[in-house]
Amino acid sequence: METVDRILSESPSIEELEDILHGGQLSCNHVDEVWPNLFLGDMYMSHDRYGLWRLGITHVLNAAHGKMCCKGSDDFYGTTVKYYGVPANDLPTFDISSFFYPSAHYIHDALSTTGAKVFVHCAVGVSRSAALVLAYLMIYCNYSLVDAILKVKERRWIFPNRGFLKQLMTLDNEFSYKLQSK
Repeated sequence: METVDRILSESPSIEELEDILHGGQLSCNHVDEVWPNLFLGDMYMSHDRYGLWRLGITHVLNAAHGKMCCKGSDDFYGTTVKYYGVPANDLPTFDISSFFYPSAHYIHDALSTTGAKVFVHCAVGVSRSAALVLAYLMIYCNYSLVDAILKVKERRWIFPNRGFLKQLMTLDNEFSYKLQSK
């Protein structure tokens, strides 16, 4: 716990973030509620329209839009679910940061609607989709990266790839800089 306390007061290294990611919740289901009315899951759940209906899902954010295993669309979910697709590759070299703000805005707008529930997914629900959920918590809920990771890990095992972690670290540093310059 001493390491986490120290990391909370400083900018963490990639290795320290990975140590935090390795701890805590070590499993995940096809879908887990990681924030009120915000669900994180995998492609299996994304294909289960009945399961999504039972959860009351009104919005889907597919972080692997157009990929072989995660071909989603408005047509698939029908008129009762709003769909947003992010064509991200789960590669450390992929620039997912360009989707941080649009995805966070989509989640925020949805959760601002009474009764809305958002399901964010990719193939496995631990890297691409997790990175976008972490960015949402940082952008709209004022969490630091470490706090966002710890919050999500209370409910689900996540492990964004190193490239995504570095991009989230950059976002975290931008927010830290803004706070320090006030």
